[in-house]
Amino acid sequence: MKRIGVLTSGGDAPGMNAAIRAVVRQGIALNMEVYGIQRGYEGLLDGDIEKMESYSVGDILQRGGTMLRTARSKRFLEDKWIDHAAKMLETFGIEGLVVIGGEGSFKGGNELSKRGVKVMGVPGTIDNDLGYTDYSIGFDTAVNTILGLITNIRDTSSSHERSTIIEVMGRNCGDLALYAGLAGGADVIMIPEVDMDIKEVCRRVLRGQRSGKAHSLILKAEGVQMDAAELAKVLEEMTSREARTVVPGYIQRGGSPTEADRRLASQTAAKAVQLLYDDTPSRAIGVQEGQIISVELAKAIEMKREFRRDIYELAEILA
Repeated sequence: MKRIGVLTSGGDAPGMNAAIRAVVRQGIALNMEVYGIQRGYEGLLDGDIEKMESYSVGDILQRGGTMLRTARSKRFLEDKWIDHAAKMLETFGIEGLVVIGGEGSFKGGNELSKRGVKVMGVPGTIDNDLGYTDYSIGFDTAVNTILGLITNIRDTSSSHERSTIIEVMGRNCGDLALYAGLAGGADVIMIPEVDMDIKEVCRRVLRGQRSGKAHSLILKAEGVQMDAAELAKVLEEMTSREARTVVPGYIQRGGSPTEADRRLASQTAAKAVQLLYDDTPSRAIGVQEGQIISVELAKAIEMKREFRRDIYELAEILA
């Protein structure tokens, strides 16, 4: 394989730039031409494609976001446009494609794979909701961003003796809330994988109050179908203590990637390029027990995320 492309798709994640850098420089090291595709599948449909050199990815390793930009493409959901994308790659002579993104991005790549394009999926999503890999690029940085928020909020919550509900991202996966809740000492962790009604939350907060806690910290994943404002209202009524809600939103996606995310991005992206060079059929690259692995792309999409109940139970004990 002599010519490959790389794109970032879906929500941005810290470490995507490190992955782009690895694709470009590993590709050049293997005497391949590397083409950057702007704005994900949307840019692919429009032919927004340019050749990249080693210097093109200089000074991006430490930057959040993605230099190739990203977008969600409604057109790419239609077969006629997926066919058009495959023809666009053929027009540019691109034989293989590295897709950096999450589940939706991988599904798009799998559709291109059905049309004869060799696609390598590199996991780039803060949600950490891909079942085939232990971690995805951006997750570690997002968890540390949330931890910083918890530390600051804990200070002011203690001063005012109030309850604070922090609603974090993650879609239908509770890993961001779970890992940040354990490391940040949250009193209550609310995640989609575990049913918890509003009365149980109140009981836990009340137990904390009776034990002498000056404040309560509740970490709620966005996938939990309970309104944070309503929860705060009920908490105030039940505990006679002021309650506030904090929704950090896209702050969780920004910032310079951690060492763990830079390393994971570099290793998985370099592996993706090597597999393309070896003319390997479409795969998803990831990490399991510290080792870089690859799984058939279609199978990787179908694999469900295994809930870490052991971490959840430990967080409950330590709370």
